[in-house]
Amino acid sequence: MPVLTLASVRYLRQHPWQFGLSVLGVALGVAVVLAIDLTNASALKSFARSIETVSGRATHQIRSAAGEIPESVYVRLRRELGFRQAAPAVEGHVSLAEHPGQALQLLGVDPFAEAPFRPYLRQLTLDGTDSLNQLLTASDTAILAAITARNLGVGIGDVLTVRIGTQTHPLRIVGLLAPSEGFREQALRNLLLTDIGTAQRLLGLAGKLSRVDLRLPENPEWEARLRDFLPDGLRLEPVAAQVHTGAKLTRAFRINLTALSLLALLVGTFLIYNMLSFAVVQRYPLIGRLRALGVTRREVMRMVVWEALGIGLLGTMLGLVCGGLLAQHLLAFVTQTINDFYFTLALQDLHLDTWTLAKGIGLGLGATLLAVLAPALEASGIPPLTVLRRSSTETSHRRLLRWSGGLGVLLLPCGVALLQLPTESLLVSYAGLFALLIGFALLTPGVTGLLLRMLRPLASRLFGTLGTMAVRGVQAELSRTSVAIAALMVAVSAAIALGIMVGSFRGTVVQWLESQLWADVYVSPPSLVSNRHTSFMDQETVDLLATAPGVRYATRYRHFRAETPEGPLAILALNLPPAGLASARFKDDGGTDPWQDFGTKPVVVASESLAYRRNLQPGAALEIQTPQGFQRFRVSGVFHDYASEQGFVLMSRAVFQQFWNDDRVNTMALQLAPGVDVEQAIRQLQQRLREAGRSSGLDHSARSDVILRSNRALREKSLEIFDRTFAITKVLQVLVAGVAFIGVLSALMALQLERQRELGVLRATGMTPGQLWRLVTSQCGLMGLVAGVLAVPVGILLAVGLIHVVNQRSFGWTFPTIIEPAALLEGIALAVLAAVLAGLYPAWRMARTAPALALREE
Repeated sequence: MPVLTLASVRYLRQHPWQFGLSVLGVALGVAVVLAIDLTNASALKSFARSIETVSGRATHQIRSAAGEIPESVYVRLRRELGFRQAAPAVEGHVSLAEHPGQALQLLGVDPFAEAPFRPYLRQLTLDGTDSLNQLLTASDTAILAAITARNLGVGIGDVLTVRIGTQTHPLRIVGLLAPSEGFREQALRNLLLTDIGTAQRLLGLAGKLSRVDLRLPENPEWEARLRDFLPDGLRLEPVAAQVHTGAKLTRAFRINLTALSLLALLVGTFLIYNMLSFAVVQRYPLIGRLRALGVTRREVMRMVVWEALGIGLLGTMLGLVCGGLLAQHLLAFVTQTINDFYFTLALQDLHLDTWTLAKGIGLGLGATLLAVLAPALEASGIPPLTVLRRSSTETSHRRLLRWSGGLGVLLLPCGVALLQLPTESLLVSYAGLFALLIGFALLTPGVTGLLLRMLRPLASRLFGTLGTMAVRGVQAELSRTSVAIAALMVAVSAAIALGIMVGSFRGTVVQWLESQLWADVYVSPPSLVSNRHTSFMDQETVDLLATAPGVRYATRYRHFRAETPEGPLAILALNLPPAGLASARFKDDGGTDPWQDFGTKPVVVASESLAYRRNLQPGAALEIQTPQGFQRFRVSGVFHDYASEQGFVLMSRAVFQQFWNDDRVNTMALQLAPGVDVEQAIRQLQQRLREAGRSSGLDHSARSDVILRSNRALREKSLEIFDRTFAITKVLQVLVAGVAFIGVLSALMALQLERQRELGVLRATGMTPGQLWRLVTSQCGLMGLVAGVLAVPVGILLAVGLIHVVNQRSFGWTFPTIIEPAALLEGIALAVLAAVLAGLYPAWRMARTAPALALREE
């Protein structure tokens, strides 16, 4: 082994705490980034597999923004156009009555048209079973994916009770789907296959299809013919576009998580820099002697870089393992958020791919190389005689800190400029925030020196000699302590910023819910996605509720999607009473009443997020495709709404029925008469529905399964979903704080080794172990206090950027910045507590140092 390599190995072996903490810092940073990357990639892969399963080998699909296609379109496609590579499909999601929370993807197919599309169905005819015959000839039958059947503990002949909206239906399993011809078992997970007629009956789509699958030849003429053939309201789209749509829907959510995970790696980079710079300083006498004996600068630099790469490689490998374990725990948070806000996703397994692992390795090693650059240059650039003097070492570090402060001053305006750019790019927004954060971190050493000079007189008056010594001790070792303070400041400022953002958002949502939930009782069928309502209430249930005693006004809601030249548009058609009209908060109505022509003319009001994404202003025209073709609707106002990041428009139910001739109801809101008790009214309504169900002879009637919630219960449920959405943010905050804690501990352990001689002198001159322990602990608390104080203004500035730039570009929402003094004090307390806890063990070690051992010369 070469001499320099041997020296590095011996040094690392003699300082296992420094070595271990550095490896752990890299590992945690890489683990957090990898875990978020894995969960994001797994969610997209799961969605793509779902598309692959139901689409088979189709290249294109005929779809409708409203979600329904008349069967006649498929018939005409085969008869008039003569196109044979087509298969009808009906799809939806169902839950299992016996397994609450378990979602299955229901797919209704025509087996006679399936040959070119879903080859896994051929296995049902080749393995000697008559599953397809039973599917066609017997009622209420289904075929289940084999992997799902094993998980549920069911087999052929067993009966599954599925719930669709408010209805429950028994289905007998007549076959099991096995992987075949490129369709892996995981791709078939949670697939429930039925005859197309059964699916239409279950989903209430008699005479309707969800889509038509096509296999188009590589001939653009066919696409043109099909587009000309399709009636208004239908579109031809490639299958691959659906995966892109899912990725686009969740893009902001995934980028926000990734940015937060990179924060952990940034804090870890400070930790690595702190350890490596100390490792260089600690060996200055050795490096000086090696230089005097003829070792070149390049060889010294190579030694330091190889040490760092070894630490980075071990930390990265450990981080990959920990990242996989952490991803398993974060999977539930990500899945729940996607199900709450975007689409139904049965995500159970992580998807590992080479690119994700390579990115984790690259980030870990890249952060290490970035952190080692300054210490390596310093170790190789100082003359041999100068390097033997500790005072000159600290002087050189202070020069380096001045240069870093200058760089920080340059980064701050760059960050502000990036945030001010007129763009919707989240990557640019986060680049601006990280530039600000790094700029403030680089300024931390200089500002720390100023704060310590200001605190010295106060510490002297309050704590006497020990107080003065504590401040001067932190000042004297500023080259080490300032980096640990900067790492802690970054973590705490991020926690403060996220706390302010979440608190401001939550406070705004609470106020919005109080004004928005104007009705007393809200009625809906069960839904697999919290903010999407695709099931319908039967008309008898609607009438029973609307005419019930004590009900003053019943608002009927119809949720649907329509096509526009800019893409699909979510529309909520409703009939609002005066209380409902007064509940909306408009951004800028231009002095006119947005509800003036609502209900009598083709007028809509747009949510804030939709107006932001489509640049809509009051008075703008919005083209919406109706059964009669494209119609122009005037946007009469833009209202604040926090229910959907994609946005939607409100349309009068009367106008909707005029153009779409559709009187179905998804949900309802009931306004009770004055003096009626809400909870008692809900019990009476439920009893009324049960009695109606019994009189109809249905044990599991739709009327008995309708969900009725009071105004207060719905508000609590909405806030529960809100808090659940930000649960993963809190987990990541804790992990970032953990990395910062390790950084402070690493710095203090290094200081304990470096200051042994100084502490030995203090012990020899009469300082007791208890006094020494209090001195070191007070220095730790002082470092935490400085980090916390600096984190407050930085956290507030970051919060303003998150709220008014990142949040608006992510979701299109605006809300005020609400700063609670308690949150700022909690940030300072967190910094002090973390520093003191990190310093307990080093302080104990220092207090136990024997004076004679510490003063002994080599």
